[in-house]
Amino acid sequence: MGDNSQSVWTDDRLEQLKALWGEGLSITQIGLKLGVSRNAVVGKVHRMGLPKRQSPIVRSANPKLDDRPIQRRRAVPLTLEQWDRNTCSWPIGDPKTDNFSFCGSTVEPGRPYCSQHCAVAYTSVREKDKSSAA
Repeated sequence: MGDNSQSVWTDDRLEQLKALWGEGLSITQIGLKLGVSRNAVVGKVHRMGLPKRQSPIVRSANPKLDDRPIQRRRAVPLTLEQWDRNTCSWPIGDPKTDNFSFCGSTVEPGRPYCSQHCAVAYTSVREKDKSSAA
């Protein structure tokens, strides 16, 4: 390896890393603020023994749907023949049965699902930000 007399991780930057980690910023956000790669942040956090945090893409076994009522375009779920691009395509029931249908609520702009089903379908922070920014 080459002679690198200047370390990226000065005492000041280590303190910044600890503070940003404590604030709950993502690894990517910390890397951007400190001007280092995401992998550099991961490695340093691990070597420093900072407390682990739950991944933002991990979800519970029973995801809780949004408490807001679903705004349906029609009173009943839609069959495949009734579905169009402006209706939520969240499947309801078993597609092998005659009772299979789609949600039918108005979709979020640029998404195939209504807001309530987007909350279940898109679990990462980035995907949720996309759906709320549209």
